[in-house]
Amino acid sequence: MNLSPEQKIAGVLTPLFALRSEEDLGIGDLAGLREFIDWAAGVGFKLVQLLPINETGGDNSPYNAISAIAIEPATLQLAPGAPEDLTQADFYDVLAQFNLRKLRSGVVKYKQVRKLKRALLEKAFAHFQAQAADAPEFTKFCAKEKTWLDDYAFFRALMEENGGSEAWDHWPDEQQSLGAAREWLQEQTADAQERFAQRERFFRYVQWIAYGQWTVAKSYADERGVALMGDIPFGVSYYSADVFARPEQFVLDWSGGAPPEPYFKDDEFTQKWGQNWGIPLYRWDMMRSTDFDWWRQRVRGVRRIFHVFRIDHVLGFYRIYAFPWRPQRNAEFLPFSEREMLAHTGGRAPHFAPRDDSSDENAQRNQREGEEYLRMVLEAADSTRLVGEDLGTVPQYVRPSLQSLGIAGFKIPQWENTPDGRVIRGSEYERLSVTTYATHDHKPLRAMWEEAVEEESATRDQARDDLNKVAQFAG
Repeated sequence: MNLSPEQKIAGVLTPLFALRSEEDLGIGDLAGLREFIDWAAGVGFKLVQLLPINETGGDNSPYNAISAIAIEPATLQLAPGAPEDLTQADFYDVLAQFNLRKLRSGVVKYKQVRKLKRALLEKAFAHFQAQAADAPEFTKFCAKEKTWLDDYAFFRALMEENGGSEAWDHWPDEQQSLGAAREWLQEQTADAQERFAQRERFFRYVQWIAYGQWTVAKSYADERGVALMGDIPFGVSYYSADVFARPEQFVLDWSGGAPPEPYFKDDEFTQKWGQNWGIPLYRWDMMRSTDFDWWRQRVRGVRRIFHVFRIDHVLGFYRIYAFPWRPQRNAEFLPFSEREMLAHTGGRAPHFAPRDDSSDENAQRNQREGEEYLRMVLEAADSTRLVGEDLGTVPQYVRPSLQSLGIAGFKIPQWENTPDGRVIRGSEYERLSVTTYATHDHKPLRAMWEEAVEEESATRDQARDDLNKVAQFAG
């Protein structure tokens, strides 16, 4: 699909879980996405942007996935024949055990939805196991994706051993590292090892189904003339298969995030200390020694499914704000003064890593290293278009750097002003850019409008000001 900056297009951002339909199983899924693609094509949109589709953990956040490559099973389309191993009898036998009317009403009830989807996938897998003495396509998939799939399947099977928890540092000592856990498995009985191997095979099977369904979804979008836009968070969860399997490539005692931001007036911690996302920092030196193979795998996975993808917090490639405590302690640190904070961290303070931009030398080095990493991403992306979310505290060199690499940046109209405070009109934007009035961090337009017309609201004036600026941007 030709996505040239010389041709303006319009699109829409939607969370996949929100694309509900009368026949869904309590959550938006790939069947709903196809319907949404039809709608988008019908009204003239050329792009549908989604949040990250990676498998999530206990908090259900797509930006805190338990794998940087594995796909979330809960949003797969599951119906008789989808996958082909799911029989009609098994499908309705499972559904009879759940209150579908309740699941289909209101917000997504993740615990129940996951239980339902898992039961259906288990039925499909059992049928697959019984029928497929030889499954060449599955075998081919497992061989092709082996470098990440084996570690992921092992991690997921270990999660089952630990009540479904991804918090690997709370598992038994003999399971808290990849090497130790494999030794532990070798010490189990032959029957226990076989059961464990079957659970690994199940998780490989689910990913085979997932990648197959998403590949079909991309082809469907192609046919309708609609590009699918994916999302790669810059960081990866501390509690992920990636960190568990490759701890040497991450700095685990610092948490990545963003510096203090006064815009978020309803978030006291963000205003005072910043956003603490809990993501480990990267050890770029170690990643460079492997030719960034993990990043290349990650990008290839997204490239197979999307026509264009966005990197959330692309600024992190240049430098990232780091906290010496994990997010679970944010409430503890909120009331502290700077002196009290330092007393509780042993003198370690939040700062930009690997270095700030306080000197020309630092800024030039950050730019040089950031461009090295982004060129690697572009190389792995091949012809797939890349968008960098470059919002927040943005060094002066970042946007020219992205432009020089051919990476479109993000623009929020209410934040794009001239030095004298004039809102920049959309007609003045450079061609290589993506403009949106909100990201996943912001309230949707409807919520802004509702706040603007409320008589009493702490954010009413801000909402009115933002809407006025959006109108000025549009002309």
